This record gives sequence, structure tokens and C-alpha cells, in this order.
Amino acid sequence: MTKISIIGAGSMFTRHIVGDILQIPGLEDGVIALVDIDGERLGLAKELVEMVMTKLGKNWEVIASTDRREVIAGSDFIINQIEVHGLETVKMEYEIPLKYGVKQCIGDTVGPGGLFKTLRTLPAWVDILRDVEELAPDSVILNYTNPMSALTLATVRLSELPIVGLCHSVQGTSRQIAGYLDVPYEELKWDCAGINHMAWFTTLEYKGEDMYPRLRERAEDPEILAQDPVRFDAMKYLGYFVTESSGHFSEYIPYYRKRQELIDLHCGGGYTGETGFYANNWPTWRADTDQAIRELVAGDKELEVGRSYEYAAVIIEAILTNKPTVIYGNVLNTGLIENLPQDGIVEVACLVDRNGIKPTYFGRLPTQLALLNATNMAFFDLAVEAFIQRDRDLALQALIVDPLTAAVCSLSEIKAMFDELYEAEKDYIVELR
Repeated sequence: MTKISIIGAGSMFTRHIVGDILQIPGLEDGVIALVDIDGERLGLAKELVEMVMTKLGKNWEVIASTDRREVIAGSDFIINQIEVHGLETVKMEYEIPLKYGVKQCIGDTVGPGGLFKTLRTLPAWVDILRDVEELAPDSVILNYTNPMSALTLATVRLSELPIVGLCHSVQGTSRQIAGYLDVPYEELKWDCAGINHMAWFTTLEYKGEDMYPRLRERAEDPEILAQDPVRFDAMKYLGYFVTESSGHFSEYIPYYRKRQELIDLHCGGGYTGETGFYANNWPTWRADTDQAIRELVAGDKELEVGRSYEYAAVIIEAILTNKPTVIYGNVLNTGLIENLPQDGIVEVACLVDRNGIKPTYFGRLPTQLALLNATNMAFFDLAVEAFIQRDRDLALQALIVDPLTAAVCSLSEIKAMFDELYEAEKDYIVELR
């Protein structure tokens, strides 16, 4: 009998993942284990999952515990979606860098916010990993937690458990591109590779025709340009469209956020580049999500169950039913992208069947794209090694090579910012020497 454990189950994300899993053809029963350290959120998640199950007419067993060791034993799949001390730290990770001129939009993957999220998330994740190794050694880990590259990299360096990092940026952006081009998504052909939040569509074709000239033409339309101002501007100079939203992508490169006039010129509101967007809104989003779950459980809102385009259920179906499929996953670069570091995490097409998740060879990225990716891979490498070695200097060096921070601050300013962040968050992060 299939057993799937979801760690960090209090998220609204859980109902979509479970809804997808329960709609896998032929998978009529099994066990879903829910884990969350917040007992109230866990209880609501369990009720919501049971409601999804009833709506779909399935008969899976649902178990839940705030102690993961009580429920994860024998799992076939571990879905990780934890958030560690996010509410306590989100303001600090935005406001302290802002004093030094670092104006983050999202700030939870790269930059000062991404570094300190790595340092506060990895200790909890490694504890989980050790329990999985003991209690569910044959499981496959599907990681949704950011910083995606950092968590996946730490896992492959510290464990033999198979892991793939999953995001929705490739499938989401490819749908956006089809919309910009006004062509049927199912008929758009593309290749994509790079790193998480910074993978590149190296080919775009429709009925044998290169779609990049048309995409550049469409970007001249002010209404379309306003939907993705940074990505369209970057495409003009770099030659290719990238997978992450304009606001988040603007933090991965040094060109758009180093002066306020550039932010005003290239960035819009919300996910198109608003400074402080995540820090100022995430606590409200979290409260709104919790309230929405309560209303669904109470029957005050109608529960709708569709099929999302997240990869978790697609992977589970392919492995369990031997129905081959292709997903885009974050995996160790074992020669997959030749001109990126071979000990880092890359995002490439992966074949999935009963043999598991098998990444496919891509080749070489255009040099300008590879160099931009490599800078961020160095950031993740240093951040993860800082955690593994408990080395404060390595953590500082991660911030030094971060593209946005380096574009704004001198070395001495970066050191001062790092020290201030470390002091403010010392109760939430791993201790560094």
C-alpha cells in the first residue's frame, strides 16, 4: 500500500497536492501522513484532506501528528514544504538590508534574505532527513521548500536519499509565454535548462517556426511589457526568456535593483518588482490562508478540487504505474549542463518511470546565461558549506558573491550588514564559528 508523508502540512498547498494525488487513475487507497509542528494548523489540514477525499470518493487512510517519527515510517514518498521561523524573521531580513541599500522584492532564496533563510531552515531539514533515513530509507523526497537549490544541495551532500527539487516556474512560465504569443500551449515546443528560478528557454517553436522574433515583437506592446517588465528587458539583451517572475528574477542579477531610478524604470508593483513586496505581505497572506482553510473546513466556502500542474502527483503516478513522463526538476549536475559547476544543483528535464527520476543531458548553455547562473550557484555552495562546516566566514562570503548585494554594497558594508543580521537572528539560525 502506498504511503505518502507531507511535512509542513498546514499549508494551503497541501489540499492541491493531495487532490492531485487522489486523482491518479487506479490509485484507490493508501496512507497519507500529515506532519506539522503547529497542532491547530495540522488539525485543520487533516479535516481538509478528509474533505477532499470524500469529494473525490476515495478511501485513503489519513494520519497526522506533530511528531513526525510517529507517522512517517515506511513512507514511499516524502513531500517537504516546511517554513522555519518565517514569521519571526521576515521583517528583519528585509529591513536590515534596506538600511544598506539592498532593496529586495521577495528575498527568500538569494540575497541577504535567502542566505539567512538557508541558515534557519537547514538545521530543521537535516533533523527531518535523519529521521527519514532511519524510518523511511526507501522513500523518494520531493522538495518544495525554498531556498530550493540550497536545500536540495545540502541533501545530496549529506544523504544518499534520492531527492528532486520541485517548483512551478518552468511549467508556469511556459504557459505564460504561450499566452504572450497567443498560441496553443499544447503546440508550443521548447527546451529549458539552468537553475531554479533562473532557467532559460533556449528554444521556443510553434509549427516549426522560431517564436523568439514574435515574442520580442509582442514585448513592444506596452500592455504585455507591463506584465513582465524585467524579464522582457533582460530577454532583449541576454537573448532568452527566464523562468522566474520579474520581481524575483530581478534579485538574481545585478542590473535592476542597485539604484532607485532603475527600480522605478524597470519594475512594477507586486511580483513585477515591488520593493518589500514579500516582507510586507507574507504575514497577511499567511493569516488569510489560515482563515480560508477554516472557512473551507466549516463549510462557509465551497471546496473545489481540480487538477493542478504541480509535479508531485505526476512523479508519484509515473513511479507507481510505470507511466513514463517528463518533468523539470532540480538535481545534482552530473555533466547534465556542461558549462555549469558539476557539484551544484541544476534544473533540467527529467524522465520519470518505475526506475525513479532520471535527469537528462542538456549540453551547454549560451555562455552569458551560464555565467549568470554560476554566480548564484557559488552563493548556494557557500551558504550550504557555511552550514555544514558551521563557518561564519563562508556565510559572509556567500553574501559577498550575491549579485544584488555586490551591486549595491562595498565589502565593508556587506560585513556590517551580515553582522547585524547575524546578531538579530542568532536565536533562529545555526550557530556559526
